[in-house]
Amino acid sequence: MTRFRADLLLLACAAIWGFAFLCQKRAMEHVGPFWFVAIRSVLACLALAPLAWRECLGNHGRVTKPEMLRVGIAAGVAFFGAAALQQTGLVTASVTNCGFLTALYVVITPFLAWLMLGQRPGPWIWVAAVLSFFGTWLLGGGSLAALSRGDWLVAASALLWALHVVITGIGARLGMVATFTAVQFVVVALLAGITASFLEPLRFTSVVQAAPDLLYVGILSSALTFTLLAVALRATRAAEATVILSTESLFAAFGAYLLLGERLEFIGWLGAGTIFIATMVVQMPGRSAVAKE
Repeated sequence: MTRFRADLLLLACAAIWGFAFLCQKRAMEHVGPFWFVAIRSVLACLALAPLAWRECLGNHGRVTKPEMLRVGIAAGVAFFGAAALQQTGLVTASVTNCGFLTALYVVITPFLAWLMLGQRPGPWIWVAAVLSFFGTWLLGGGSLAALSRGDWLVAASALLWALHVVITGIGARLGMVATFTAVQFVVVALLAGITASFLEPLRFTSVVQAAPDLLYVGILSSALTFTLLAVALRATRAAEATVILSTESLFAAFGAYLLLGERLEFIGWLGAGTIFIATMVVQMPGRSAVAKE
């Protein structure tokens, strides 16, 4: 895997994730957020099962099961928390806001990599952090109080998405990317399913109505993209990958503008642009003192 090919894979993931926000929003008309996360994860597991089985048969002991399980479970817990917050936030947040607020994980990732892996961020990371806060303030119309509850939930999910990216970078080095991705989605399906059974009703007709959106998010936006993410992260660092992945916010805004008719005021677009600039600043020279492993 060359860096150029890894970048193309990451761009494809960003496009799929960006348009997935539309499916996630539409699905909330039929199923609750926790059932949505549970069903998408079950679909992802089913799609990944043949690939994971093939990997395990050809493993020849390269990766021990306890090691794979530990990292996969950790990734699954982080994914569940992030997806639950994001999906619940989408009930009231717009697709456009959700896309740009989720992109905050790009700025957060280097700080978590510093805490967890010792990859100390350079001075530009601090500039990006200030820009991201300013952009969030503008996205709320010049007042953080103007952000809805859903907006705050989506912003909170960015922290857990950043944690998930760092853990996925660790899991990618184990080599068995389909197995690693399948393990985490099993964890997500269990956690979301148990939570949903206590909090949300579910009707078969509702699942049928949401089926197209569930299939898109479960198979393309979950099974395919997170496997590609693990593959691509073997050829690039997590902090670098997040810059390309952050373009999902642009795809989300374009899709919401085109298909849902969502519009932002000028100050909102200024804030969205500032957040996007912050994700670019993360990659300025001197961003890290640690060489790629």
